[in-house]
Amino acid sequence: MTDPAPMDRYARYRGIEVTLRDGIASLALNRPDHLNAVDADLHEELEAIWPDLAADDAVKAVVLSGKGRAFSAGGDVAGMAARAGSEAGMLQSLGLPRRGRRLIQNMLDLPQPLIAAVNGDAVGLGATLALFCDVVVMAETARIGDPHVRVGIVAGDGGAVIWPLLVGPNRAKEMLMRGTLLSAAEAERLGLVNHLVPAEAVQDKAMEIAVELTRLAPWAVRYTKASVNQMLKQQLDTVLNLSLAFEALTFQTRDHKEAAQSFLEKRRPAFRGM
Repeated sequence: MTDPAPMDRYARYRGIEVTLRDGIASLALNRPDHLNAVDADLHEELEAIWPDLAADDAVKAVVLSGKGRAFSAGGDVAGMAARAGSEAGMLQSLGLPRRGRRLIQNMLDLPQPLIAAVNGDAVGLGATLALFCDVVVMAETARIGDPHVRVGIVAGDGGAVIWPLLVGPNRAKEMLMRGTLLSAAEAERLGLVNHLVPAEAVQDKAMEIAVELTRLAPWAVRYTKASVNQMLKQQLDTVLNLSLAFEALTFQTRDHKEAAQSFLEKRRPAFRGM
């Protein structure tokens, strides 16, 4: 039975659908017509949702998924193209380091176990959201990758932090510099994800793990997570501010504007190093 009382705190969310049942909060990124791409409004909600969940005593575990056929396509490239080279784009990029750090920091500070149900492609920021979860369940048909470079910007919003920890520096550099999209099988082979299942079983498998975790001693689970996350936080402190600053800088380049425009026009970009 759904717990009605605590749901009031989630009524303001529009880009994230929140359901609470038997102690498990199910979050679904809710922009299916845009492949759950993260625009400014959804980014703000993703910054705020984790403290709300952390403060909710009714929540014992969290499952994160995407509505429709994608987990998340990452940043909103159409919005990038519209803002590129404009004053609005400059103002948004200036706020990027603060907002980007807050999102990842708040995810890592979430005490409850967090399971990603990667029902479809997880790209760019979408991949970062999945990989910063504690357990990743991925559909066999899905792909994952961080192609920030393909829109002329640095993988600054967490990719440069989490990929080296999971696959090692050399593999991470190649994948991030080339903007590689990996099949689910390759992602599992490299250690990026924990479980591969048929697409129709992703949510069930993630819920199965969440239920198991809610039946274990909660403080033992939470403090185990916090202990491992301390390593991630140290890497965050070492890398994230620099990578976010570089990302904000590359948002102001002509190459970024060309990359975003060519993506929308479905043509090959002509980069000039400017």
